[in-house]
Formats: sequence, C-alpha cells, structure tokens
Amino acid sequence: MRTNLKEKIAVVTGASSGLGAQFARVLAANGALVVLTARRVERLKELRAEIESTGGAADVVPMDVTDLGSIAAAVAKIEEENGPIDILVNNSGVSTVGRLTEVSPVDYDYMFDTNVKGAFFCAQEVAKRMIARSKSQQAFRGRIVNIASVAAFKVLSQIGVYCMTKAAVVHMTRAQAMEWGRYGINVNAICPGYIRTEMNQEHWDSEQGHKLMQMLPRKRVGTPADLDSLLLMLVAEESQFINGAIIAADDGLSVS
Repeated sequence: MRTNLKEKIAVVTGASSGLGAQFARVLAANGALVVLTARRVERLKELRAEIESTGGAADVVPMDVTDLGSIAAAVAKIEEENGPIDILVNNSGVSTVGRLTEVSPVDYDYMFDTNVKGAFFCAQEVAKRMIARSKSQQAFRGRIVNIASVAAFKVLSQIGVYCMTKAAVVHMTRAQAMEWGRYGINVNAICPGYIRTEMNQEHWDSEQGHKLMQMLPRKRVGTPADLDSLLLMLVAEESQFINGAIIAADDGLSVS
C-alpha cells in the first residue's frame, strides 16, 4: 500500500529502534518529512542517514516522554524548525517481565510513566497545536496513531502491568477521538501482536521462544513491516471517516 504524504510533517516517538524505526521508514517512503524522537540520539542520527540515503526526508529531535518539559520543548522545536505537525505516531513503550507479586513500585512507575503518562502528554501537546490550527484552517485534518498492543485485550503471562498500561492506551484513544474529532483530528490505535524486533529476536530464537511460537494461532510471529499498510491507512487523507478505531494486527491472537 502507498499513499501521498508529501508536505506532511510526521513525528514518531520511540523511533530509535523496532516498530518506531519502521514506522519512520514507511512514512518517509511515502513522502512525509519524518521527525525522529527518542532518547538515543545517535541511533536516531543513523536512521536519519538511512532514510536520506533512499531519498526520504528526516530530522532528529531528542525527546524523553517521561519528562513533560522535554515533551513540550521537543514539540516546540519540531514546529519551529519544520512547520506544524500533521501526524503523530505515539509509539514509545517499555516493559518488564515478572509475576505481579514481583513488581516493584519502580517497575510499575517505569511502565505507566512511559506507556500511559508519556503517551497522553505527547498527544496532548500535539493536539493543542492541531486544535489551534483547525480554528484558522478550513477542513484541517490531523492524525494521531497511538501504539497499544494485543495485550490490551488479552492478559499475557509475566507482563501483567504492561497489559494494564496498554488497556489504558486503548481507552485513552477513545477519549481523545471523542473530544478532538470535532477539530478534524482523527485518533486511532494499532494493537500489534507478537512482533520480532532487534530487541527480542534472541528470545524468539531460544527454546522458550520456539515453544511460545508453537502456541500462536499460525505458529509464527510478525515483523515490523507487517504493520506498514495499517499505519498508512490510518494516516492517509482518505481515512477521514476512521476515528476512535482500535485495530488489532496480531495474526488472530486476540480471538484465539
């Protein structure tokens, strides 16, 4: 799938690796100027060079989503240097592994501060600017895509608090869609299933990973590119009637 994103400014949080990096690649390949944000600036610079080598356009702006001042400063810098934001892919996310009885307050705050609080205030900062634009720009269309997880629907072993955070992201998406839709802002969520990335590939290559894979509906895991077409659909001009949608891309895991 392809769509025309020329003259669009797209921001991807957590773009230094995994899904975020792939989201940035596909948006740039379809014409957007992609602003890469994360804490690992050197990784962002490497991705920018990769995108530019294939004819795309990218910028790098450091952002720590657990620091509200960093969010506000980054969004202001993005708009000052590149222009008003049209698309936000709210992707930053973290997890820890362990039984609920083993979760420490530090673990709990780590996940909720990034996955819920950080995602909320990133969206809020961008939405406030989009709302201001909508009041002076006829037929304004903004796009916010929150990255949740199949874990929002299906409690998965050893990552209970992560599941809780992603369930919150789903409800957050619906609330944002209801409140901001009147300003031409469409807010939707993608809920990926198990995806192989550089951060977890050792697990999928292990004996434990192979056992888990055999329990999945089609005995396989996805790749970041398996989400390309869904992301493009949600950010396209043609998707103006899709608002508040929570879409699973999980190879059938959530219904198994």
